[in-house]
Amino acid sequence: MATETEYDLIVIGSGPGGQKAALAAAKLGKKVAIVEHGHMVGGVCTNTGTIPSKTLREAVLHLTGMNQRELYGASYRVKEHITPADLHQRTSHVIDREVDVIRNQLMRNHVDLHIGNGSFVDAHTVKVEGVHEAEHRTLTGDFIVIATGTTPRRPDGVDFDQERVLDSDEIVNLDFIPTSMVVVGAGVIGIEYASIFAALGCHVTVVEKRDTMLEFCDPEVVEALRFHLRDSAVTFRFGEEVTDVDVSPSGTLTTLASGKQIAAEAVMYSAGRVGRTDGLDLEAAGLATDDRGRIEVDDHFRTKVEHIYSVGDVIGFPALAATSMDQGRLAAYHAFGEPANDMTALQPIGIYTIPEVSFVGATESELTRDAVPYEFGVSRYRELARGQIAGDSYGMLKLLVSTDDRKLLGVHIFGTAATELVHIGQAVMGCGGTVDYLVDAVPNYPTFSEAYKVAALDVMNKIRAVRIFHDGGTTEEHAAAQSAAAAG
Repeated sequence: MATETEYDLIVIGSGPGGQKAALAAAKLGKKVAIVEHGHMVGGVCTNTGTIPSKTLREAVLHLTGMNQRELYGASYRVKEHITPADLHQRTSHVIDREVDVIRNQLMRNHVDLHIGNGSFVDAHTVKVEGVHEAEHRTLTGDFIVIATGTTPRRPDGVDFDQERVLDSDEIVNLDFIPTSMVVVGAGVIGIEYASIFAALGCHVTVVEKRDTMLEFCDPEVVEALRFHLRDSAVTFRFGEEVTDVDVSPSGTLTTLASGKQIAAEAVMYSAGRVGRTDGLDLEAAGLATDDRGRIEVDDHFRTKVEHIYSVGDVIGFPALAATSMDQGRLAAYHAFGEPANDMTALQPIGIYTIPEVSFVGATESELTRDAVPYEFGVSRYRELARGQIAGDSYGMLKLLVSTDDRKLLGVHIFGTAATELVHIGQAVMGCGGTVDYLVDAVPNYPTFSEAYKVAALDVMNKIRAVRIFHDGGTTEEHAAAQSAAAAG
C-alpha cells in the first residue's frame, strides 16, 4: 500500500538544477524531497551527458598523447592500442564518484531521495512508482520544482540500435572504437564528439543541413576550429541532409539528399534535444509543454501554475549545467520568499571540443550589427612561453573593447584551457572593468593567462594609433603608432 508524506518542496529530477533547488530549500530549513528514477541519480548531466562526455574527452587526450605531439612528434602515443575498456574505466569511475557525492550532499542536508518514476496526481501531489509495489509513494508538497532535463531527439524513420546507430546519450557506451563514423548534426554536442573520435584516429564525416556550424561563436574562432578538425581528418558536409541510414553486420551506409553515400562503421545522431516530460502527467497539474516537450516559465522560473516551478534544460535555452544550477537555487529562493538577485546576463559558453572553445560577452558580428564602436586585440599562444612549453601553437585569445570607454565587451578563446581562462574576462566584465586593468595587471609567468595582457596591449596600440591621428600627431608618431598596431 502506498504511503503518503508531506513536504515543503518536491523536486522531480536530480540533475544540476534539481540538486541545487533541493539543497537551497533545505538550507532554508524546509522539508524537501527529490524524485528520480533508479539509475539516473545526478540526472543526464552525471550519467549520459556532461560528466561522461567530458571525462571521455580527458581520457582520450591522455591516452592518445595528443597534447604532446608538437613536442614529441605525430607518432607519439601514451598507449598504442586504446580499447573501449580503457575509456569506460575512467568514465565509470568518475560517474560513480559523482553519484556518491550527490547522494552524500542530499543526505547531509536531510533531503529525502525517492527512487522511482514520478508523475502528477494533482497540482500538489506526486506519485512515485518504485520497482516493487512496496516502494510506491505518494508525496504532497506546498511547492514543486520540475527539473527533468532532456533526452535526444530521434528523427522518425531512423533505426537506432544502440550498436551502430546511436544518439548522443548512447555514444558514451559504444562497445567498440570505430575506424569511421558519421556524425549527423554540427551543434555543440555533435562537434564535441566529432573531435573526440577524430583524436582516436577515427575518420569522421559531419553532416549538417545548415551552411555553417556554431554560428553563435566568433567566426574567426570557428574557422580555426574547423581548420584544426580538418587537419585531424574530419570531413564536413554542410548544406546536406540525411535521407536514409542502412545498417548491416559490418557497418552503415548513410544516404544524403544530394545523392552522396557515406560508408562508415557507426552513425551518431545529434539532432537536438526534447524535454523529458513524457510520463509526468502534466495535465493533471494543469500544465502543458510546447512541441519539443519544454515547459514555459517566467523570470522567476514559475510556471503558469503559481506554486510549480521548472528549471534546467527542460525549460529550454541556454540549457547548460552551470545555468541550471543557478536556476534551481533561485527557484527555491523565489518559492520561499528569500531575497535573491536575478541571474546575470553575463554567462560564459564552453565547448569541449579538441581543442576547446569558450567565450563570454558579445561577438564582433553582434557589435557591428548594433553599431557599437569597438577595437579588438589578439594574443597567439605560439607567442607565449607557456604555449611553447605546453606544445600549443594554434591557440588564440581575442578581446573586444569599446573605443568609447575602453570597457571589455567580449572575450573569445580557442585552445588549451579556454574554458578556464574565460572566467578572467568574465570577472573583469562583471565588475565593469576596462582594458586598462588588463594592461596594468601583472600575471604569473609563464602562464596562458598572460594572453590577456598581450591582447590588451594589442588593443591599446590600435586605440593609440587612432587617437594620434585625431590629435594631429607628427609623421613620426603616426608611423610608430601604425607600426605598433600592425605588429600587435
